[in-house]
Amino acid sequence: MKREAILKETREALAKTGFFLSQPHGERGLCFDLVARRDDTLLIVKVFQNVDGLSKGTAQELKTIARTLEGSPLVIGERSGTGPLEDGVIYGRFGVPILCRSTLLEFLEEGVPPFLFSAPGGLYVRLDAAALRRVRDERGLSLGALAEMAGVSRRTIQMYLEGMAATLDVAMRLEDFLKESLALPVDPFSFLDHPATSETAAPRLEGFERELFQRLQRLGYEVLPTARSPFDALSKRELTTFLTGIGGAESALDRKAEVVSNISRVVEKDSVMFVVRRAVRTSIRGVPVIGREELRRAKDSDAVEEMISERKG
Repeated sequence: MKREAILKETREALAKTGFFLSQPHGERGLCFDLVARRDDTLLIVKVFQNVDGLSKGTAQELKTIARTLEGSPLVIGERSGTGPLEDGVIYGRFGVPILCRSTLLEFLEEGVPPFLFSAPGGLYVRLDAAALRRVRDERGLSLGALAEMAGVSRRTIQMYLEGMAATLDVAMRLEDFLKESLALPVDPFSFLDHPATSETAAPRLEGFERELFQRLQRLGYEVLPTARSPFDALSKRELTTFLTGIGGAESALDRKAEVVSNISRVVEKDSVMFVVRRAVRTSIRGVPVIGREELRRAKDSDAVEEMISERKG
């Protein structure tokens, strides 16, 4: 199945199960293809036919955007270089969860989460360590007895009791021997990744873009430049985050504002476009427009946010 068909089916599955989606933007080479929100769940989604196409740079930017917008990154694909992605399995690459369409559909439509995840060495399951400890205590089982039955070391059994995942075959042996369900489901939308693992190389900044970001930083914003997104940065201060675009030619500015405005509505964050010289319009497609001189005159972040609030369409 071609990527466009996978993307179309992914959109349909999300819309059918109550997600509010960003409109198709048709741009290639971006770190995400759509954003989707349902209640407090925000997904930043990238679609591939072959998930080997997910580069480290794309994954890092996808994670940075998801974390900053308080969402979850998700990659949907059909295959990797080793073959088709299996149903009911969460894969991962560069810290981003990867699902095939059928696993996503089963989770969205039937509420059945995957129990398996792929890692070096094969398929693994998260064990219910509390249940394993309880059964061991109730039956007076030693570490050695469990280790012999599972075919692992005593130290490995101890690590299972402390929360370490087990390979699928070991988990099945434990469940069969104990007659107890031990496998825990994995929520692909509850992805959490330590910020230190998502550091991205900052794009090379020049000219107005460099001046703009430095000015925003002096006004107290943390500016996270993007290289593979419809917007050029995420600007954050305390509880405020806005999608930040940099304007170019008028025709390109209209199209960019249209895409950014649509994404802004789904992620429920304000957006703003900065331009070298602002013409008559104070907003484009509902996106506030602020000129270089206006930003230079802003005394503090409150002044910037007041302009954004006044100019929202």
